[in-house]
Amino acid sequence: MKAYIKTERLEIMPFRTKDFPDLAEILTNPQIKNTYMIPDFQTREALNGLVQKIAQYSLSDQRFERGIFLEDRLIGFVNEVERKDGSMELGYVIHPSFWGRGFATEMLKAVIEMLLENGVSEIITGAFEENTASIRVMEKCGMRKTTVEEDIAYRGRNHHCIYYSFEKGQCN
Repeated sequence: MKAYIKTERLEIMPFRTKDFPDLAEILTNPQIKNTYMIPDFQTREALNGLVQKIAQYSLSDQRFERGIFLEDRLIGFVNEVERKDGSMELGYVIHPSFWGRGFATEMLKAVIEMLLENGVSEIITGAFEENTASIRVMEKCGMRKTTVEEDIAYRGRNHHCIYYSFEKGQCN
């Protein structure tokens, strides 16, 4: 699978060691943790372990895990949540300092195109129902709401999660 994607403003690529502090900040950001399921880290070592694991995945062909970069600065990531029967579920995060500027939409369109070109037949994404910004991103990318919904307990609350998909051959 393609390791590097260039869009008009972004680069989507594996993590580098110099990105580790920015990745750690993303993984511990309280605003991100409201809508993206990330564990609470009990120690700095636990956080560093996950950062290194994510970086290793980004260099592997076994999993799709990439950083999202703006002018050589890590502003988010996109990752494979699950893969089965030709479909791939993705999760994605943009740092709150960069929200509202179209970066998630730009990234997701490019990733969908690349994955479909590389043999994935369906891309699936999900969001908590209250995460209207992420839902708008999925819709702008031509994804269609599926019938799959589930309730997920996270951070002491139940969240209703809805899913969207984009299938090979589907028109935007």
